[in-house]
Amino acid sequence: MTAMPAFALDIPVERHRLANGLRVVLSEDRSAPIVCVAVYYHVGMRLEPPGRTGFAHLFEHLMFQGSQNMGKMELVKLVQENGGTLNGSTRYDFTNYFEVMPSNALDLALWMEADRMRGPVITQAELDNQRDVVKNEIRVNVTNRPYGSFPWLEMQARAYENWHNSHNGYGDMADLDAASLEDVQAFFDSYYSPANAVLVVAGDVDTGQALDLARRYFEDIPAAPPPAAPDLSEPRQEEEERWSYVDPLATRPALAVSYHVPPRGTPEYYAMGLLNQALAQGEDSLLHGELVLKRGLTGEVDGGINFLGHMHNAQTPLLWTSSLIHDQDVTVDALLEAYDAVIDPLLDRPLGEDVVHRLQAKARSGLLRTIAGGAYPRFGVADLLAVFELLEDDAGRVNEIDARFAAVTPEVLLRTAQEYLRRSNRNVLALEAGAAS
Repeated sequence: MTAMPAFALDIPVERHRLANGLRVVLSEDRSAPIVCVAVYYHVGMRLEPPGRTGFAHLFEHLMFQGSQNMGKMELVKLVQENGGTLNGSTRYDFTNYFEVMPSNALDLALWMEADRMRGPVITQAELDNQRDVVKNEIRVNVTNRPYGSFPWLEMQARAYENWHNSHNGYGDMADLDAASLEDVQAFFDSYYSPANAVLVVAGDVDTGQALDLARRYFEDIPAAPPPAAPDLSEPRQEEEERWSYVDPLATRPALAVSYHVPPRGTPEYYAMGLLNQALAQGEDSLLHGELVLKRGLTGEVDGGINFLGHMHNAQTPLLWTSSLIHDQDVTVDALLEAYDAVIDPLLDRPLGEDVVHRLQAKARSGLLRTIAGGAYPRFGVADLLAVFELLEDDAGRVNEIDARFAAVTPEVLLRTAQEYLRRSNRNVLALEAGAAS
């Protein structure tokens, strides 16, 4: 096969480590007077300890409730008064906090994040308040919404055997109710250490000045050893599994189909990314063509490798999952027959070079959209840099993404499909519509 030339992705990357273990990644881009400051802590939904389900999510909320030098929500107020925007999120492998600011506000953004890293000021009243906020968020987004837990919470609870991967990291009501102030302090001490975090500054910055500011504000924060990483491994699946459950609020049934994917960073992982492009991304995808255009079984098929992001910003194990909503008269067997008609040929013979090149071009397009950052300029770059530093120990590997896709051959694609798209690696989840008239 004539390899498709890799796109010349050349994101500037400087990597440093402060005396307290904080990793600092700097990326200079002077094309607009904007800078993104992001802090990623290596604790997410599946890294939280048993008995503390939802604690990483709860803590994300608590970190906005004030610190040594800022009152409740003052950080938000300061960002907005300086023309910036901000957000935070809890994912499988990390919790992040970031600001996108005019570049002349870099000093302020770094000072605020360092002040927050020194420790939140949390009272019993604030804990009770934010616990209720999280519980209400769960009610609004999951339990009181049709398809609220479909497919991510419902599928991961069944397709994984390891508790860290299968439990409800969004938050279990009983565990949230049991959280005490002592638990909050213990969680902060364990996971919010500089040595368990990455600071990224991306955008219109002088990297020497940014490093000096990072040292000034962060380096004297006391160090603590990172917690031991839990075992996230999953056994090889040997038999197809099928489940069903009733969603009392859903008006139409739905189906999700999942397969365990290869380990992160391997050639097979990037091959799986190309198979995702082939099967489920865009109106030219194979599943759309078979299930929507040819057979009329559904109006849309969604798919991806990471329920809470994309394939680049999570550690494996992960699931490649496609899902759809369908009419009552469409059976699960009919849907799976259509799936087999699409997937079985991928296991029998290699795709042509022209098809592989097209999939690589689609993957490149998706990567460039990710880098663009959407509503948060520079955040797409900062996110990739932080995650590669956390999960692959080198933010510079961001510049290898396109080359990794470009190196996938038809033979690697075939080998990957045969191992990971086999029916014995398949998990099928049918949602029955409890509110159907």
